Amino acid sequence: MPLPSAGVSAEVPARHAEVSRVLVRVLFLNLGVAIAKIGFGYLSGAVSILSDGFHSLTDASSNVVGLVGVRAAGRPPDEDHPYGHRKYETVAAASVTAFLMLVVLEILRNAFNHLTGRTSIPDISIAGFVVMAVTMAINLIVVRYESAEGRRLGSEMLLADALQTRGDVWTSLAVIAALAGARAGMPILDPLAAIAVAGFIGYAAYQIATATTKILSDGIVMSEADVERVVMGVAGVLGCHHIRTRGSTDHVFLDLHVWLPSSMPLADAHDLSHVVKDRLMSRYPQIADAIIHIEPPPQELGS
Repeated sequence: MPLPSAGVSAEVPARHAEVSRVLVRVLFLNLGVAIAKIGFGYLSGAVSILSDGFHSLTDASSNVVGLVGVRAAGRPPDEDHPYGHRKYETVAAASVTAFLMLVVLEILRNAFNHLTGRTSIPDISIAGFVVMAVTMAINLIVVRYESAEGRRLGSEMLLADALQTRGDVWTSLAVIAALAGARAGMPILDPLAAIAVAGFIGYAAYQIATATTKILSDGIVMSEADVERVVMGVAGVLGCHHIRTRGSTDHVFLDLHVWLPSSMPLADAHDLSHVVKDRLMSRYPQIADAIIHIEPPPQELGS
């Protein structure tokens, strides 16, 4: 889902502020859900509820990362950071990976204790179902709210967070099913559900680590063929090469070499390079900046 162009319009700061307000509201809802599940999980001994509470806590941490990212995105480049401050968001996201792995270890420890009988069988009461049902209803509200605001503001961050929360709803349904099985006389389903939740969190940590490592190591972001197709659609351009992209999917830096006729006056070549740049940034709004290097075609270079 492409993001709107990160231009200098007066609407951009207002949009950042609106996205931040949505994230703050969702953050408090996610914290409330996490505290309710974790608190009840410790009190009742239901390790699946406790694990799902930690899962909800990761949602709150994602909201914090989102707030850092929005704040960083709103800061213009300066003398020390000529490319802007967007990588602060990536660094913050990468740090969440360590937190998630600690959560996984804690969940697995609790699940192992229950499976080996080191912990007493939990009290699966009606209250546990009530807690799960209420918190799941809050998650559904968050999904609808974030999805609507994400579409209205054109925010990929809000839409992605809503998608993640939708996945939490399915996790909660699995926990409720496990609680029902435990209450029916199969208590082993409680720790097994906790292990499944740990798997979900571990996979989320893997995805975050993979995505942030690619950004921090300046991995390619856009297809060279897609960029070349747009460039070659500009009349007067003879070819292009050395196409390089880096950054995040919604904040891309691009540079490339464009071949123009050597007989073309410098002023005209300069103007045409701006046409290429404008065409690229119009076609791909996620491009924050594009640097165009002007060259004669290879046969003229070798002559």
